[in-house]
Amino acid sequence: MQQPLHILRSVFGYDAFRHHQADIIDALMQGQDVMTLMPTGGGKSICYQIPALLREGTGIVVSPLIALMQDQVDALRQLGIRAAFINSTQDRDEQRDIETALRQGELDLLYMAPERLLGEAMLQCLGACRIALFAIDEAHCVSQWGHDFRKEYQQLSLLHQRFPHVPRIALTATADARTRREIIEQLALEQARVFIHSFDRPNIHYAIHASGNARDALWQFIQRHHRGEAGIVYCLSRKQVEATAEWLGNQGRTALPYHAGLPQGLRQHHQQRFLREDGLIIVATIAFGMGIDKPDVRFVAHLNLPRNIESYYQETGRAGRDGLPANAWMSYGMRDVINLRMFIDNSDADDIFKRIMRQKTDAMLGLCETTGCRRQALLAYFGETLAEPCGNCDNCQNPPQCEDATVAAQKALSCIWRTQQRFGAQYIIDILSGRDDARIRRNGHDRLSTFGIGKEYSHAQWRSIFRQLLAQGYLTADTEGHGSLRLTAKAGTLLKRDVAPGTVMLRALRTSAPTPARTRPKRAASLDAADQALFEALRELRRSLAQAQDIPPYIVFSDKTLMAMASMRPQTEEAMLQISGVGARKLERYGDAFIARIRDFMRGQDDNLSS
Repeated sequence: MQQPLHILRSVFGYDAFRHHQADIIDALMQGQDVMTLMPTGGGKSICYQIPALLREGTGIVVSPLIALMQDQVDALRQLGIRAAFINSTQDRDEQRDIETALRQGELDLLYMAPERLLGEAMLQCLGACRIALFAIDEAHCVSQWGHDFRKEYQQLSLLHQRFPHVPRIALTATADARTRREIIEQLALEQARVFIHSFDRPNIHYAIHASGNARDALWQFIQRHHRGEAGIVYCLSRKQVEATAEWLGNQGRTALPYHAGLPQGLRQHHQQRFLREDGLIIVATIAFGMGIDKPDVRFVAHLNLPRNIESYYQETGRAGRDGLPANAWMSYGMRDVINLRMFIDNSDADDIFKRIMRQKTDAMLGLCETTGCRRQALLAYFGETLAEPCGNCDNCQNPPQCEDATVAAQKALSCIWRTQQRFGAQYIIDILSGRDDARIRRNGHDRLSTFGIGKEYSHAQWRSIFRQLLAQGYLTADTEGHGSLRLTAKAGTLLKRDVAPGTVMLRALRTSAPTPARTRPKRAASLDAADQALFEALRELRRSLAQAQDIPPYIVFSDKTLMAMASMRPQTEEAMLQISGVGARKLERYGDAFIARIRDFMRGQDDNLSS
């Protein structure tokens, strides 16, 4: 591995391989196929970039994201790697020039979408070239059960047929056991070596709470932990995206909307601003995010329940790619659960697909309502065991108390039964609370034995009870109508008279505000005051250099690299090369400017001391 390690150090500026990188690279160098699962920020791209540099020919990278290819290629060119992309944003002359460079062996890496790759003209072009490897990024897109299904991905097994001697690597950060099997089957990777690293992202703090006023809670969270820092806020609908972005803007933050209903040019403009500017918030539907390489996203917030744990993991994984502390925050309500189930049941999918999607939604709800360590529950979903509670989630830091809610559950289920299972949660809560309401009187429900028997709980507490009964499988929602609650077979046993106390244990029904995410260190908290000042000066230099080239600042150097410079203060090229993330080409390109800024800063410190 001396050659790959030399490339890692000289080109990428890192001292050692992480996770399974060395073994993956070795397998590809030997011409073997590989399937690898590695968490976001774990260094997946190096696994194919280094073999593409060392093997004869060009590495072909399949990516579903045309909008991000430019930034990926810009980052590689900064390292002196001969990279290019072909997509619909280019005119025919540009595409022809790149194809010529490909044929003449002048490219190390070429990015393209699966639709273009699978065109007969491109396949013939590749057949006339020397190909080092095929890298299939975001390989979970092959799974019809997944959260980012792309039909074209299922046709990529053609690569094995047309190019049987070219090694292939399929990469993803998110895939449960079913999806991993489907990747192997659909892409004909039965003979591939499989590398699965831990799903754990220990630098991310997870916090989930039931929504009261979700928007105000979001603002308190941002103000407390992320003033002036970049983040992503996910919403369920386009309307909610627009309203939330406008509201955050009125609060004084720069927040841009992103959803499929916006013109493509505006979407791309907002995405580019998010990648290139510091401290900007993007408010988006799930249309945003796949392949986002911005390393300094400090938080991801959800204002609704994600569709499944895969989506949640993928979306929260966009925070803290640089390994520094980050937050994953969510606010959700029972209406989210009902809406998701209605969406599934009213879709045109077959019964098998609907059943699996319901199971995934139930698992997501279970993660939200768990009283144990959220990280343990999250990892368990992907088949991974975490021996001890993580200590870095809301439940670990403020363990929820549980209480016997058997009687409360019986009251709720009895009221639903006596109203013929025809109404939603709010109407049932009004009956239990004894509300004087014309609709209740008109239906005669003020004369039910359950009318007014639940006054000991507030409306907020009753909503918590109903959410938890849904999560524990005592209730389901009628998704064909207006979300009326229905009893399950499990509920029948609870309505019997001889049910023992403690049969139903629920999270304590407190009405206090949710405990905020733990106070996390600021971005450069490990720096003292003087180093912090130098860090900010280096960030300003980085920003001006990036603007001059029209590239995102993190492509110049990451925050983590700047923090190391601020702490170690290298003043020679040799010392600069000891900084993680500084390779030979970046030293040549930027070394003098950053060394000069460090020297100026230290000279200013000396002048202040002497005066």
